[in-house]
Amino acid sequence: MRSVFAVFLGLMVATGTMPASAQSELPEQGDPLAPPPSSDSPAPRPKEQAVPRAPVTLDSLFADLKRERNEKAAARIAARIQSRWDHSGSASVDLMMGWAQKAMEQQKFDVALDFLDQIVTLAPNYAEGWNRRATVHFLMQSYGKSMTDIEHTLRLEPRHFGAMAGLAVIMEMRGRKQLALEAWQKVLDVYPMMRNAQNRVTTLSEELAGEAI
Repeated sequence: MRSVFAVFLGLMVATGTMPASAQSELPEQGDPLAPPPSSDSPAPRPKEQAVPRAPVTLDSLFADLKRERNEKAAARIAARIQSRWDHSGSASVDLMMGWAQKAMEQQKFDVALDFLDQIVTLAPNYAEGWNRRATVHFLMQSYGKSMTDIEHTLRLEPRHFGAMAGLAVIMEMRGRKQLALEAWQKVLDVYPMMRNAQNRVTTLSEELAGEAI
């Protein structure tokens, strides 16, 4: 279930001169047998300046994710987005996130929750801190608290497909199929190639259609 929530340039400008190999072919200065330089010889041209690359931003990654129609390529883009989310900009917060993650992997959820409580206090605008705490609450079966943290995550990062997927899962668990369907559809608006979301949209649509008959 953890994967449902978690599911992250320099410019050199050089002026060109005549290559050294060409320079070695020139006669030495003062050689009386040297022919006079030709006035027709073209002057050396400076090298073209390198074109700076546009920085890769979250917005550009999300645009790529929305356009991509190859499932594996989309997953790689989503992983880059997740990597960006994982970095808070604070060394202390990132360290505690690492400790929380290790505690989660060891199923020491109380320990993980202690770290995450500190993280959301120290960095209340860090969306991934709230999302990770939502995951821990879910794993502890505290679904109401998980929902609260998911909502907080989405206020900070409305495109957080992991948090939206978590919301959809909880809605399904509670039998709220229409709300679950809407949540999964929002996931696909951001991440069209998420296979699990595609499958859940198909299944829930069929179930709701059958119940309406």
